[in-house]
Amino acid sequence: MNRSNPSRPDRAITAGADFLQLDIGDAPAGGRADWLTGRLREAITDGRLPVGSRLPATRVLAAELRVSRGVVTEAYQRLAEDGHVSGRGRAGTVVVSAPPPGPRRAAVPGRTPAPGGVFARPPGADAFDALRAVPARIDLSPGVPDLTAFPRTAWLRAERAVLRTLSTPDFGYGDPRGTPALRHAVARWLARYRGVRVDPDEVVVVAGVAQALSLLAQVLRADGLTEVAVEDPGSLGARQHLRNWNVDTPPVPVDGEGIRVDELRAGGAPAVLLTPAHQFPTGVVLGGARRRELVRWADEGGLVIEDDYDAEHRYDRPPVPALRSVLPERVAYAGSVSKVLAPALRVGWLLVPGAYRDRVVEAKRYADLGNAVLPQLVLAQLMDSGELERHLRFARRRHRGRRDAMIAAIGRHLPGAVVHGAAAGLHLLITFDDGVSDTDLAAAALARGVKAQPLSWHRQRPGRPGLVLGYGASAPTDIADGIAAIADALR
Repeated sequence: MNRSNPSRPDRAITAGADFLQLDIGDAPAGGRADWLTGRLREAITDGRLPVGSRLPATRVLAAELRVSRGVVTEAYQRLAEDGHVSGRGRAGTVVVSAPPPGPRRAAVPGRTPAPGGVFARPPGADAFDALRAVPARIDLSPGVPDLTAFPRTAWLRAERAVLRTLSTPDFGYGDPRGTPALRHAVARWLARYRGVRVDPDEVVVVAGVAQALSLLAQVLRADGLTEVAVEDPGSLGARQHLRNWNVDTPPVPVDGEGIRVDELRAGGAPAVLLTPAHQFPTGVVLGGARRRELVRWADEGGLVIEDDYDAEHRYDRPPVPALRSVLPERVAYAGSVSKVLAPALRVGWLLVPGAYRDRVVEAKRYADLGNAVLPQLVLAQLMDSGELERHLRFARRRHRGRRDAMIAAIGRHLPGAVVHGAAAGLHLLITFDDGVSDTDLAAAALARGVKAQPLSWHRQRPGRPGLVLGYGASAPTDIADGIAAIADALR
């Protein structure tokens, strides 16, 4: 019998896979891993590979495509680095998050602003809402962690544990200060990570730092205090919350050592809002001499509002103790899990000097009767079980990688830009020489599908132009593409 088969018909068939109808013939020469990564990411984005679905084993897919196993492994690794898939041992590689889809929805008249219109006028109360509403393929807005890393499994496990032990009365109205379980957990967390010793009875659970500022503004305004000095540059959002309660926000300049306490003293404001551990947006740490000077100012009657918004995220420097740890009766301290877990949880805490505590609790009671109980108990379980600490260690590694990707992309595409605040946090500030309009640059970047915030949004006084760029929520590949688009807009 002639067993030869000179025609070898199997070799004439184009290599491909039933999985997603992948055809390796579509891949460019020398770019097979890039091609496969793109096809898989596209399928995750459009829903053909929903969260929870399992990818084929690398050996199986490589055999179907007739490529080396390394091509498939490289593609899976890139998706894992971007936070879209996760290796689960014997369970294989599983889709854990989907990237945001590109702009496909038709604009709703009167609801979705034109890209350039967001930056065409000074930012109003709806500036951030308007920017969020504009579709973009890459979002480099600051203030958001890696949402793909949210510990869904740990959260569900903690929620089940809480529900198993929750009594019927626990489903009723709670303490406006927050559940005792979370207040105790927060007190332990702050002692462990921020050097703050506080009695759980002093903790007020709030709906994020935004509500903390609003409650403080109400109480201080009723007490006759009409001014809270703020850092300049400093958070536009924080200023807006204070001004909403008719509290003026005179600017105090920031330099390489933090807020100018001599200028604060000269301005005469009775209170000041600070971000001393990682100044927003410059990333400066309040220096030792400035801290001592600030303590003297507070001892003379000044009130410090400390926004400890992202102190847990540090990479290249030692931890910085909270001001509250050295000046408890002159510092109102606010923090949250928005930068550790997700802003959508709307859970934070406020530590208030005794003179204001009862009135803050009263304002919280009238605001909403207290935060929702179940998320508080779940968060307390995550804190006490060590899951939140494990998540923080994991998130730091991912955020460090994304920060490094952004710094490398800036060096490659924007060599003339100066980078600030790289040692910690979830954002970088880049500044340019005078002559650049940062609002025009932000508008041009947005027209190219990339969101960023102009530094001038966060200034009250004139200063160097720049952009505030968040890296926490974007994959390294998107970060590189976003920076390249900004560089193209600058040309």
